[in-house]
Amino acid sequence: MTETATAVLDRIVDGETAVLLVEADGDVVDELTVPVEELPEPGREEGAVFDVDVADGELRRVEHRPEETAERRRRAQDRFDRLSERLGEE
Repeated sequence: MTETATAVLDRIVDGETAVLLVEADGDVVDELTVPVEELPEPGREEGAVFDVDVADGELRRVEHRPEETAERRRRAQDRFDRLSERLGEE
């Protein structure tokens, strides 16, 4: 059975292996390791977001979502900025 999910590139190990964190309802539910060359070139950076199809624990399809990647980065930066402001007030 093929399952469609969202995955985020957590890290690239030794320049060869990509570690993807698979999400369901905003929670990490699985981890996939794939050769980095299986990922689209524009998405070969930490934090990149993908739509993936997984069957029997193997990646069958991967599509980079640049808009979602940018949005998540923006939200993370906003959180960081808010925390920095709080620390500066002390």
